[in-house]
Amino acid sequence: QVQLVESGGGLGQAGGSLKLSCVVSDPNNFGMSWFRQAPGKEREFVAAISWRGEITYYADSVKGRFTISRDNAKNTVYLQMNRLNLEDTAVYYCNTDMTLNALRTSGKYWGQGTQVTVSS
Repeated sequence: QVQLVESGGGLGQAGGSLKLSCVVSDPNNFGMSWFRQAPGKEREFVAAISWRGEITYYADSVKGRFTISRDNAKNTVYLQMNRLNLEDTAVYYCNTDMTLNALRTSGKYWGQGTQVTVSS
């Protein structure tokens, strides 16, 4: 069973940037995704990346502002978040189904989540 550990959340200012990291316990490389859940809302897809990083997908709400990337040597996936706005406030989760593909649907394995709060 794979373990996912997120970090990098915290308080950001509107218009500013934050970078999230997700360390994967399994040395095999899988397609990875980020999801988020805001208070009172359902969990939603944010971004996904294939196992080699050549394919990425983004939700329309973050396209052009967020970038997903990975460093397979470090078993780590990143989410660079730029031009933050108040609607980006949520708990962000790392996710995988332990397949090679970039998936826009949620897989079986989740991290514990990291809180991102954007202030004006």
